[in-house]
Amino acid sequence: MKPPSHVRPPAVAGAFYPARPEPLRDAVRRFLAEASPPPVQGVVRALVAPHAGYIYSGPIAASAYCVLAGMSPPPDRILLLGPSHFAAFGGLALPEADGLETPLGVVPVDPLAATLLERFPRVTRLDQAHRREHSLEVQLPFLQSILAPGFTVLPLAVGLAKPADVAEVIEFGWSLPGTLVLVSTDLSHYLSAEEAREIDARTSRLIMAEDFERLDPDMACGFHPLSGLMLAAKRNGLSIVLLDLRNSGDTAGDGDRVVGYGAFAVVEPSSAGPAVRA
Repeated sequence: MKPPSHVRPPAVAGAFYPARPEPLRDAVRRFLAEASPPPVQGVVRALVAPHAGYIYSGPIAASAYCVLAGMSPPPDRILLLGPSHFAAFGGLALPEADGLETPLGVVPVDPLAATLLERFPRVTRLDQAHRREHSLEVQLPFLQSILAPGFTVLPLAVGLAKPADVAEVIEFGWSLPGTLVLVSTDLSHYLSAEEAREIDARTSRLIMAEDFERLDPDMACGFHPLSGLMLAAKRNGLSIVLLDLRNSGDTAGDGDRVVGYGAFAVVEPSSAGPAVRA
């Protein structure tokens, strides 16, 4: 693969995570070392991780990324989906860029991006959906810290999209050897810690039950990509397991106005398969 020529620069380095390489590496290593998700039995097909500033959501995201670190063989392509916070559009949007930069280097956009555009009418290119978007960017340093150089991403900002539209893209990703799906979402926003724990517990039960029809946009800012993942898991007989469920009051904030975070794994059950452990 030729080196990327059109690179999207980081938008939230120095705000959501450290802007210099060594402090960033140290932060990710610390989060991973302190995480203790439960063992996951079976083949991991997708992960769900939050996307706030690292001091708030990094410990919960690390619970998902510990599972990735235990995968053998590791994926070499990440189908990355997250909500669009700044641009309103319909469908799913790839960036114009062929590389995504963080302080740890540039991650190439997989050449299969062109195939997504040809295959799925709801997938377009829309640079403005990626220019300021943090939901995808904050996942990259974790991926860069765990995966060997050379992995690629298919980064999709998800706007107003039906679960079926998202699910068919995810299922296409699952048909590609070496591909892991990663969905980025936070949960409840700006409630008291007590209210958030109650609502996020209810949300996590819906996620694990793959009951996307009862999921509400107020429960998760990544409602659209998450709903599509839940539908795809249900259609393919996969299980969704909880790895971590906390909020910013548990990590680095006060308990008056918190944001909820959850980490989940989508697993293909296998009675003979080994457990994927952190």
